Amino acid sequence: MTTLRSETQLAAAHAIAARTEDLFRKSGALKEGHFLLKSGKHSERYLEKFLVLQDTAATSELCGFWAAQYRNSDGSPMVDLVAGPTTGGVVLAFETARQLGLRSIFAEEVKDPDGATRREFRRGFSIAPGERVLLVDDILTTGGSLLAMLPAVESFGGEIVGCAVMADRSGGLASLESPRTGRSYSLSALWQLQLPTYEPGPDTCPACAAGVPLHAPGSTGAAAK
Repeated sequence: MTTLRSETQLAAAHAIAARTEDLFRKSGALKEGHFLLKSGKHSERYLEKFLVLQDTAATSELCGFWAAQYRNSDGSPMVDLVAGPTTGGVVLAFETARQLGLRSIFAEEVKDPDGATRREFRRGFSIAPGERVLLVDDILTTGGSLLAMLPAVESFGGEIVGCAVMADRSGGLASLESPRTGRSYSLSALWQLQLPTYEPGPDTCPACAAGVPLHAPGSTGAAAK
């Protein structure tokens, strides 16, 4: 029986991954070229999630996969709230929470006087001690955005039940260990793919070596270099 359930779950995961990839490709969200990522690294392929998120039907379908995963057999939610980081995580947290009948909140990136950055819940958002939190985000490259979310939730005493992303472009290599407590959290992705990233420079990045113009998309900046 355990084997049958595992095979069924594996088949369902493959179907979800195939559907997520299909939605990204149909929207034109999978780009090829030479891109500066938020992490500072370069890549020859880029996932422009907002080409998917602008489609309300696609966004609702993708968030529906998470809502189904975090719903009990009686239909009640396994979590108390859904949170995400700005910017794409705001949309995803809202729609997932809407489908679960919960509230959604988001954490913004703030800079401390010493120049260090962190995530913080502002605008009156709070988490009660013991509240079960589902963290959602769009694209994971190094996991930086979700890593920064962990201390923000832990500082309130919230219980992080799961961390989920639409696409994990690290090929499953990223890990989530809280810099505040050292606790490790599991990560799940609707679609997992491996898109290599490179340190900038002709000795490390093939596109730099080939002289391909560098583009800084998304929140990194629109200008090409």
